[in-house]
Amino acid sequence: MAPTTYKEIHLVNRPEGMPSDEDFKFVEQEVPALNDGEILLKTLYLSVDPYMRGRMQDAKSYIAPFQLNEAITSGVLAEVIASESPQFKQGDIVNGNLKWGEYNIAKADGLQKVDPSVAPITTRLGVLGLTGLTAYFGLLDIGKPQAGETVVVSGAAGAVGSIVGQIAKLKGAKAVGIAGSDEKIDYLINELGFDAAVNYKKDSFEADLKAALPDGVDVYFDNVGGDVSDAVMRLLNRNARIPLCGAISSYNAAGKDLGPRIQTSLIKTSSMMQGFTLGNYAAEFEKGAKDLGQWLQAGQLKYEETIVEGFENTPQAFLDLFRGTNLGKQLVKVADPEFAKL
Repeated sequence: MAPTTYKEIHLVNRPEGMPSDEDFKFVEQEVPALNDGEILLKTLYLSVDPYMRGRMQDAKSYIAPFQLNEAITSGVLAEVIASESPQFKQGDIVNGNLKWGEYNIAKADGLQKVDPSVAPITTRLGVLGLTGLTAYFGLLDIGKPQAGETVVVSGAAGAVGSIVGQIAKLKGAKAVGIAGSDEKIDYLINELGFDAAVNYKKDSFEADLKAALPDGVDVYFDNVGGDVSDAVMRLLNRNARIPLCGAISSYNAAGKDLGPRIQTSLIKTSSMMQGFTLGNYAAEFEKGAKDLGQWLQAGQLKYEETIVEGFENTPQAFLDLFRGTNLGKQLVKVADPEFAKL
C-alpha cells in the first residue's frame, strides 16, 4: 500500500566549519497523486559523498549549491512502487540523482534501471557508479600510469582511492596508498594488493612516505590536499602527473587553507596538475562502466562498503566522512524492497 506521507532531509543552515545536526531538518511531506509520466519511488539506499560539503556553501562552482529549506540530493537506489510511465513498472530498481527522502516522485528522465543479476545493486552507487568512474577517468586520462611507474593515492581507503590503486596495479604500476589508520593500511596492502601504504596520522609520516617511495612519484592522485599533499609534492619525479580529484582536508576549514606554494615543485619537475570532475567524461561513461564491470566480474577489482542503517542516521553518516570512519563507499540503507526480489 502506497504511503500518504514521508520525510525528507532539508538543508536549513549553511555550515561554517564542520557541519552539525542543526544544519539539517527532517520535514514531513504528503505523497501527491501521480501525474502522467511520473513514478513513485521508495528509497532503498542513498549515497553520501565529500563533494556535497561544497554544495552547502552559497558559492559558484561546477555544480549549483543546495538551496536552503529544500531537500538535499545525491545518488539514490530506489524501488518503483507505482508508475504512470511506460518505461518503468512496479518492482523495478532504479538509480538516479534524487532527494534525501524516504520516497521520491520523479520523471523517467534521468533514471537508470538497475539489473540486480549483474552485481549487488549497491555497486551502482560505488565501484560501478560515480566513485568507480571518478577513479577510472581521473587516473587513466590524466594520470596515464605506465608499467613500472609509481602511483600514489591519498584517501586510499575511501571509495575513489581504493579503486585508483587497484586500477594502477592492473596497468602494471606500483601502487602506494596514504590513509589514516593502521587498520586501513593493513586493508590496502593485504586485501587490495597495494605495494605499500603509509599512515598520515603518525608523527613519522614524512619519513615513512619517503621510505615507501625509493623511486619517487610518477602519478599522484590527490583526494585530500593539505599537509599530506605538500609532503607528496616534495617527492615528484620529472614529468609527474597529478589528477586533482578532491581536497577534503580543507572542506570544513573556517578560514583560508594556507600552505607551501606548489609552483616551484611543478616547474622543477615539469609536472602537470589537472583538476577534474566526473561530468567532464559524460560522453565516455559507457566505456568506463564496461571496463569496471569486466574487472569486477573477473575478480580483479575488490570493493568495500560502510553501510549505516536507518534514514534518521543520514546526517551522521555524512558527517562521518570527515572523521574518516568509513572504509570504502559510505552508504545509508533506508529500507528493504517491497516488490523486488534481490
